[in-house]
Amino acid sequence: MESILQVNNVVKQYGNYTALNNVSLQVPKGSIYGLLGPNGAGKTSLIRIINQITMPDSGEVWLDGERLNPSHISHIGYMPEERGLYKSMKVGEQALYLAQLKGLSKTEAKAQLEYWFKKLEIEGWWNKKIQELSKGMAQKIQFVVTVLHRPKLLILDEPFSGFDPVNANIIKDEILELRDKGTTVIFSTHRMESVEDMCDHIALIHKSNKLIEGRLHDVKRQYRSNTFEVGIVPYNLQALLADINLKYETRQASFKTLDDELKLEVKLPDGGNSRDLLQYLLQHGNVTYFVEKIPSVNDIFIKTVSQ
Repeated sequence: MESILQVNNVVKQYGNYTALNNVSLQVPKGSIYGLLGPNGAGKTSLIRIINQITMPDSGEVWLDGERLNPSHISHIGYMPEERGLYKSMKVGEQALYLAQLKGLSKTEAKAQLEYWFKKLEIEGWWNKKIQELSKGMAQKIQFVVTVLHRPKLLILDEPFSGFDPVNANIIKDEILELRDKGTTVIFSTHRMESVEDMCDHIALIHKSNKLIEGRLHDVKRQYRSNTFEVGIVPYNLQALLADINLKYETRQASFKTLDDELKLEVKLPDGGNSRDLLQYLLQHGNVTYFVEKIPSVNDIFIKTVSQ
């Protein structure tokens, strides 16, 4: 798959502290790429380098086949976690100013702003000052000024911070629509459920090093444990428990169902398969629930960082 962003062996140090240690990434075109890591991992340092706020000590960054240079600023949209709107300026005046900084003419900026204000149903905010808006309302304005110049690469740092569930879903849909129209999105967040919903590729940085990168499905396959969640109403509870623990590694499970059954996590032995397990269970009771326990992004994150 063709990459829009390549980060090659980037090193960034602040004095004796290494923020990025020989980090390389490839962000595929048209993807939503989850950039993950605990606080202090190096994500913000990398984002600042991509935005040319700071420069790497060594290594290089390429955008759409060209080595990163000042002309690329107009092709990137960046919404930082710490929002940067001027609180005493009127919304419309400020949005026009920021759009023109990104290379749009005043006419183009007005047309794009009218489109987005109508789409998000915020036409009445044009003459309000940022300080008059709630945090969520200001977030919508921040999102609009980030995307209105139609960037090739959109970098969103905790984009749902401050939104209620309804508005978070609206912005989520807009991000997905932008992706479908060709924008590549780098999505940095601690909300793992958002990564599950939206990202098709992920990278995990920890203590300045890249530990994981790849398609989300491929990463999950690497961490699968051949464990199944099982709900069963046994014909003979004690007999089943005595026998199953001789054949499989099991433990109590806590998944949610509507039935009052025995709930277990069952790990297959090497060479075992799910068909044999299901046939075994059917001999011992009424199976109400049977699904492989796929590792979540949160599980992978915690396991990798802990190790």
